[in-house]
Amino acid sequence: MSEATAIQRRGGGALKRGLHARHVTMIAIGGAIGTGLFLASGQTIATAGPGGALVAYGLMGIMVFFLMQSLGEMAAYIPASGSFQEYGRRFVSHSFGFAMGWNYWYNFAVTVASELAAAALVMTYWLPNTPGWVWSLLFLVLLVGLNVLSVKGYGESEFWFALIKVATIIIFLVVGILMIVGIMGHAPGGQHWGEGEAPFVSGVPGILAVFMVAGFSFQGTEILGVTAAETKEPEKNIPRATRTIFWRILLFYIGAIAVIGTLISYRDPKLLRSDVTDVAVSPFTLVFDHAGVALAAGVMNAVILTSVLSAGNSGLYVSSRMLQALAEKGDAPAFLARINRRGIPVAALIATVLMALVCLGLSHLGSGQAYYWLVSASGLAGFITWIGIAWCHFKFRRAFLAQGHTLDELPFRAMFYPAGPLIALAMCIFVVIGQGYFIVTGGGGAMDLVASYIGLPLFLILWIVHKIVTKSPVIGPTDADLTRVHGTAPVDLLPD
Repeated sequence: MSEATAIQRRGGGALKRGLHARHVTMIAIGGAIGTGLFLASGQTIATAGPGGALVAYGLMGIMVFFLMQSLGEMAAYIPASGSFQEYGRRFVSHSFGFAMGWNYWYNFAVTVASELAAAALVMTYWLPNTPGWVWSLLFLVLLVGLNVLSVKGYGESEFWFALIKVATIIIFLVVGILMIVGIMGHAPGGQHWGEGEAPFVSGVPGILAVFMVAGFSFQGTEILGVTAAETKEPEKNIPRATRTIFWRILLFYIGAIAVIGTLISYRDPKLLRSDVTDVAVSPFTLVFDHAGVALAAGVMNAVILTSVLSAGNSGLYVSSRMLQALAEKGDAPAFLARINRRGIPVAALIATVLMALVCLGLSHLGSGQAYYWLVSASGLAGFITWIGIAWCHFKFRRAFLAQGHTLDELPFRAMFYPAGPLIALAMCIFVVIGQGYFIVTGGGGAMDLVASYIGLPLFLILWIVHKIVTKSPVIGPTDADLTRVHGTAPVDLLPD
């Protein structure tokens, strides 16, 4: 009996393909649209001006385009639940995949906790006297309920969470355009592009500073790779989602930045404070207020709450799948690999929830320094994952051709290879290095620098220690595993 079959029988089931194309598309869109757009986008305009912010988000969009192309090619061919961890293990080295998997699990387990804490803060808008931990626990129960029933239950909830965000942005863009041409609100916009230092504030340094913020805003698009294992007809639906997701996200970000920069002065003091959880200073709220939309702050607060819950929902899903995949390969305790008859890795889900609860508990203890360091340790995890995706794709394509395959066999072929993954790799490394530069030049202290980079040595320690202990070799092109199987079951996975 194979190891895969043994795992499936012990757990009583296997992961199921319960996600349709509409689920996958909205999950990826929802993963990339959150408080970074609804709250922090105003500060990027205040820092770099409307033109500088557009350039920064445009450059970051190009990088994400290359990354999504790389991920789409691998995920359509090998739709594995471990995704980046599995590709790292197959195409770079077992040690690299081990570090990638634990890095991603930790990142999203902490993200779940931080989103629950943020949801509690958002609720103070309506019920300021209720303790925040009450809301955090209630929302955690809700998210666990959505994830424990079935993958289709998670997909359906995330579809509607994301749809609310998408509808809000579309309405915002329509209202903004009507205001710009003078049909709604105050006089036609456009004058803010020529005031003061606009459209480019602080020149190139301002653009580079916003470039870092834009990078964090786009994180979450890679969730597509994890959902591939539970997507119906991944060889068709993953390429379809890959082609559409990028353009939609870029349109939303670029369009929103253009509208905000046109209608609100970059010198507006409220924009400088729009990275906080005060919905009253959200640039979306400011624009709706100018348009005369009633109860704009309350509506945006509800949307932001939905956004926060969506991020927590996806975080719980991807982290539990990554932990299950690690266990399946022997890189985590074996019991975490078990899957119930509904296709849910319950043990991995519970372990992730416990980690989130520990983080939440630490956030309420003392001054919250322990929680601060936990969150800081996950800060670079997204960029480390992106670096891994680009490098794995470069190695995947080399191995694919070296083993006698032709590009016609790929369900989806990434554009601009090898330039695409190499450019994305270089840009990710630039962002990682640039973050430290702006901390130093911005007057940050040694502790700020350490907090910013603590996740990088943790990743390297995982990689190096695993390599020393296991002596895992670097995978050459002819040795890479290109078998089209999905962890616990073949490609024709059980239908939902």
